[in-house]
Amino acid sequence: MANKGKLEIDRERCKGCLLCARSCPVKVLDADTATNSWGYYPIKAVAEEKCIACGNCYLVCPDVAITVYKL
Repeated sequence: MANKGKLEIDRERCKGCLLCARSCPVKVLDADTATNSWGYYPIKAVAEEKCIACGNCYLVCPDVAITVYKL
C-alpha cells in the first residue's frame, strides 16, 4: 500500500517559484489563481488525495513554505 500524505502550505511565505510542483512525481501541486499579500501566486494542492508523502516539495522549497505530514 502506498503512503498517504497531507500538505500544509504557508501562502505568505510562498513566492510561486513552482519548484515544488516540478518535483512532485504525482502532480499534487499547481499555482493558485489568487495572489498572496506580496502579489505572488502561491502554490496550492490541487489533488492532495494523490499525495504519497515523498517530501520532494518540502526538500526543494527555498522558502520553507511547505510541510509534509505522513498519514
